[in-house]
Amino acid sequence: MGRTGRVAIVTGGARGIGRASAVALARAGADVAVADLHDALETVDLVERLGRRGRGYRVDVSQRAAVESFVAQVIADFGRIDVLVNNAGVVSRTSLEETTDEVWQRDIGVILTGTYLVTQAVYPHLVAQRSGRIVSVSSTAGKFGRTVAKTTDVASPHSGPSSPAYAAAKGGVLAFTRWVAKDGGRWGVRCNAICPGPVATEMTRGIDYSLDSLPIARMGQPEDIAEAVLFLASPASNFITGQALNVDGGLIMD
Repeated sequence: MGRTGRVAIVTGGARGIGRASAVALARAGADVAVADLHDALETVDLVERLGRRGRGYRVDVSQRAAVESFVAQVIADFGRIDVLVNNAGVVSRTSLEETTDEVWQRDIGVILTGTYLVTQAVYPHLVAQRSGRIVSVSSTAGKFGRTVAKTTDVASPHSGPSSPAYAAAKGGVLAFTRWVAKDGGRWGVRCNAICPGPVATEMTRGIDYSLDSLPIARMGQPEDIAEAVLFLASPASNFITGQALNVDGGLIMD
């Protein structure tokens, strides 16, 4: 990913795509600040085994005060920020009729507001140094509206189409990504998104995906997404900004 010793923040880094991304960035020479609502010690240990500095932070990305305190602490601990990976998320599986205000606010709060708040707190540091990469994990649901789950039993929290709250939040991340990309280009800041398809993580355990609809007919792995994160955080993507990269086995071709 370029110069050894760059500093990356990964939100939602305690497991799944976030953990795989933190490890990939560390393997490429980055020190990693891992943010999560849960204990991130295992991820930090994996980073440190690769010879890089790692530190975990318990953060609710939907809360401004918590985010601002977290970013200030990262600057104090590491001295700089070069890469931000917005990965914190939740998954709800309800129909429109069954979506409550609580479900809506949770999905929007963690996924969209969280991406906004962390980006807003990190952005001035990237602008000041005239360089930086922001990679936000959206979803094919942000483009497609739904997942490729076989069942439509929305009574189960682990089946059925993605909820309207989830799709709206992930779609909002894509629009926000484009805005930041247009603003940040003049300051050397690149901002892109990734749209994973079905990925085998703890969040998706128990969902029966219709994999026969995919040209690459298998579940994605967190490492598949992490490689895309690494690409967008590296000099190999210097002329790319404002894009939403599908990493989905061919589910969406645009």
